[in-house]
Amino acid sequence: MNPEFVHLHLHSHYSLLDAMNRFDELAGAVWERGMRAVALTDHGNLFGAIEFYRTLSGHGVKPILGCEVYVAPESRHVKERHRDGWERGFHLTLLAISNEGYRNLVRLSSLGYTEGFYYNPRVDYELLDTYSEGLIALSGCLSAEVPRKFLSGREKEAITALHRYRDIFGKENFFIELQDHGLEEQRPLGNFLWELSKRDEIPAVATNDVHYRDAADASVHDALLCIGTRALLTDEKRKRYGSDQFYLKSPREMLKTFSFAPEALARTVEIADRADVEIDFTTVHLPKFPLPAGAVAEEEYLTELVRDGLARRFPEGVPAPYAERLEHELAVIRKKGFAGYFLIVSDFISEARRRGIPVGPGRGSAAGSLVSYALGITQIDPLKYDLVFERFLNPQRTALPDIDVDVCQIGREEVIEYVRQRYGPDRVAQIITFGTFGARAVVRDVARVTGVPISETEALAKKIPDVLHISLEDAIEQVEEIRVAAEGRYAELFRIARRIEGLVRHASRHAAGIVIANVPIMEIVPLYRDAENNVVTQYDMGSVEALGLLKVDILGLKTLSVIREAYEMAGIDATSADEEPSFDDPAVYELLSRGDTLGVFQLDSTGIRELIVQMKPETFEDLATVIALYRPGPMNLAAEMVRRKHGLAPVTYLDPRLEPILGSTYGIILYQEQVMRIAHDLAGLSMAEADDLRKAMGKKKFDLMASFRQRFVTGAVERGMEESAAAELFDQMERFAEYGFNKSHAVAYAAVAYETAWLKAHHPIAFMAATLSFEMSNHTKLALYVRECNRMGISLLPPSVNESDVGFRPVPEASPPAIRYGLSAVKNVGVGACEEIVRVRKDGRFESFWDFLVRVDHKKVNKRAVEALVEAGALDGLGPTRRAMIEGLEEFWERSQQVRREAESAQANLFGEETTVFEPVLEEKEEFEDVAAREKRTLGVYLNGHPLERRFPALEMLAPPEQTGPFWMPALIASVKMTVDKRGKPMAYLMLEGPDSDREAIVFASVYEQAMEKIREGNAVFVLGRLDAARLLVDNVLDLDEVSWCVTVLTAMEQERLAGLRKILKSVETSASRGAKAELVYSDPRSGRKMRFRLPTRLDPNRLFERLRNEPEVTMELRPAAEVLVRRRRENR
Repeated sequence: MNPEFVHLHLHSHYSLLDAMNRFDELAGAVWERGMRAVALTDHGNLFGAIEFYRTLSGHGVKPILGCEVYVAPESRHVKERHRDGWERGFHLTLLAISNEGYRNLVRLSSLGYTEGFYYNPRVDYELLDTYSEGLIALSGCLSAEVPRKFLSGREKEAITALHRYRDIFGKENFFIELQDHGLEEQRPLGNFLWELSKRDEIPAVATNDVHYRDAADASVHDALLCIGTRALLTDEKRKRYGSDQFYLKSPREMLKTFSFAPEALARTVEIADRADVEIDFTTVHLPKFPLPAGAVAEEEYLTELVRDGLARRFPEGVPAPYAERLEHELAVIRKKGFAGYFLIVSDFISEARRRGIPVGPGRGSAAGSLVSYALGITQIDPLKYDLVFERFLNPQRTALPDIDVDVCQIGREEVIEYVRQRYGPDRVAQIITFGTFGARAVVRDVARVTGVPISETEALAKKIPDVLHISLEDAIEQVEEIRVAAEGRYAELFRIARRIEGLVRHASRHAAGIVIANVPIMEIVPLYRDAENNVVTQYDMGSVEALGLLKVDILGLKTLSVIREAYEMAGIDATSADEEPSFDDPAVYELLSRGDTLGVFQLDSTGIRELIVQMKPETFEDLATVIALYRPGPMNLAAEMVRRKHGLAPVTYLDPRLEPILGSTYGIILYQEQVMRIAHDLAGLSMAEADDLRKAMGKKKFDLMASFRQRFVTGAVERGMEESAAAELFDQMERFAEYGFNKSHAVAYAAVAYETAWLKAHHPIAFMAATLSFEMSNHTKLALYVRECNRMGISLLPPSVNESDVGFRPVPEASPPAIRYGLSAVKNVGVGACEEIVRVRKDGRFESFWDFLVRVDHKKVNKRAVEALVEAGALDGLGPTRRAMIEGLEEFWERSQQVRREAESAQANLFGEETTVFEPVLEEKEEFEDVAAREKRTLGVYLNGHPLERRFPALEMLAPPEQTGPFWMPALIASVKMTVDKRGKPMAYLMLEGPDSDREAIVFASVYEQAMEKIREGNAVFVLGRLDAARLLVDNVLDLDEVSWCVTVLTAMEQERLAGLRKILKSVETSASRGAKAELVYSDPRSGRKMRFRLPTRLDPNRLFERLRNEPEVTMELRPAAEVLVRRRRENR
């Protein structure tokens, strides 16, 4: 018969990078090993408590909630090095045995982070004494206070500490913790504790410090420790556990270890029996909305606001369908008790708008609510676009509805601060999120700690398909090379990686989520303080929702800031940005149909631009369709959708009643709301039931779908459909529902896309200036948009201390139209420095370099910033040359500082004759030879075009490398850093400057040996290789002049205009050996058919580019010829 025992000291993978236990695995292992309860005691946190509670309960295992807290050696408020090195805190095992104990555990863990954090979240004796009720304490592991003091020769202090804990928790709730993992220091400690237990009558319990499931996982756990500490497994001096005994032992194994103390095992069962915590998942902690004077109740006030709001939307009178829908929604909201929720969200959105903070038109399913539309929460008319209320708020579900709100990035914190002040700082928190080890990341991490060379690591990682959420098992099954590696040379790497994959790697703040409660949040959910000092919940989004907290997603959306800025630059009333556009401007649809959508929200990528050109949207519904289509699943429908849209394939319906539901998507089920509408209109399901069907289909709940199938077919037959047609229709719904998109979300995002497209069509300079202003820190995007400005015929004027603002600004008086570069786009020049320059300039333009230096505050505009401004050209005209200003800066800086000091101390008037410092004179100097390179260094882009493009203009039409092929780029070598590898052979680190982006590259010894003559600073090269995150691992380097090219000309112009295009192509033919192979890809605008014609002669790519660059119906793509890529593979076999 197995002895009875319960593990009371166990860590999950929420003890970040220190433990491996996952709850589903743990539940099975605990049950299989004959135990019916288990405790969770993660390091300092309760991150996994709710998931643990629900998972273990679901498997029939009693969950005991606990935490291994850190106890500060003195007060938790003392945050400095301790004389004995104990500042990180002593470990102490706490277990909740009642609901009050659980609440105290939540408080202790929260206060550890919010008040006591120093290396670790620490509590102290004061907190333990205050919040000891309902808790059992165990004296702890080797890192606990009693063991550490005993092992450091302070036996009396150890005994004093033991008695102090007993006094705090009470003799019935404090136990000596016995552990034995075979470590040398545990033997004398165990003897001491066992004798003390008997002598002082403090009962002992046996525990194992469980960090992984099985003994075989010890080596995997060791690798995980190395990942967390950035060590190698071969490092001698690194963190180790020194034993393979930290696993989930069976009761029999524990009895064998503690055969001298069977009662210490029996007490674990007694403690488990005492644990009686029930988590409340039924109470909704909705805060009360602060009603204005005169308002009686939330429901009545909401009804008043909603009816007034809808009346403003329809000044001619509210149409009957709207009035009916409104009453239906209000009835559901009242019944669910959610009136306060809508008032809270409406209130902070109204306040944001009042403060001039841009708010989006809607996001997610909330756009399906007429109440939201009437309150101004959304700006999308749900009836006009057939959006469904029950998709947002299903009357049959108890959960709070989910309203997601987009606000401008800059104003997001201000909105959250308003909510904090409105409901109390202790009742509002942001939400935690956890990152886990993905397939590629875990291969890289394990390879690093096991010493696999980076070149081999990258070769392995790159073979894992770049598919969201792909697992190593999937990769092994799908890719033969991965399978061979996992079964052969890298078997140990993959054994470790498989066990670590999916474990939590780090905690961070969710990008959008906040919670608001009717009581201090710490009374419901434990709190965490992140690296930026934000108070965040310790429970993730799913857990806080399960506990009944009001969750709102407030997402910072940069595009809203761009829109507002563009309106202001164009001189248009910015409040227009908050109004619903008419969505019927032909100029917008012309721009969209051309694919002229760089910078347009959601339509910026190459792939979606290709789709939108094929689709040629003519209506707002078409635009929403494009956004919904451009995802991995529905993309399979795109070709058929395009054919149907252009009349090349028939649009058919199984039943005429489907036409009003599917007409906007040409007979194809694309939206979740369409599935719901079909179930309701044709089969008689209520909209709430239809929403349940939609969820069952989307999540592939086959048992539920089977019952719905019967009801659907029966209902459809009763309403006049043939049984076979009804079954076929259900099959169609089932097939498409897996990929079905939320139409409310598509329509809301289409509204933002339309507005940005409208701005680009009608106010291109203002739009591009605003877009550039909000991409100043992203130099890859900046270069892309600078190039787009050039294509649009908009000049970029260089930065100027006399002309520039902080950000980019339109220059309407310029000819041709222009945008002035923003000062804060200059690297090493902060916003504060820019604001100071603009402020000082209001008193008069800067007349000279000296005038600039003596007028600006040197605390805000430092010497490094001045140097950057000079190199960027922002002080051109204030000195003879940039070189003269750079070389004279030291003297000018020192003298100008002296002038400012004298002025500040009133020893002399800044402009008077009493000054003891005279203006120095700049020497005449020839200009730098590398002016363009210095501009690039400080601006992030070549303002007057990339040097490679000036030499080879056709590079402006360069297509990106295929994702499945090698990576390549033409580039200037900006810098070369030489080093040697482990074998003493030379290798190089390069900084490459390409037309579209810069990239760090590594040239390993074997490649360097072949390419060393080409690897020189300033050389124009063509580089091939493989990407390792942002770095390029180089396989070959060619001189740019060696590369053969292929050019593709793509057009969808009317056939009668093709003759003119052919004439242009004929005019740029060349017999030169470096002419490009060419093909014409023609998409017939009427039939949608795509035809490819390989041209018999080569074309001059530079002349071709010049002739066709401004042709709106033609796009060109330049790629290296196939033999260039084949050569790379051949040479590196």
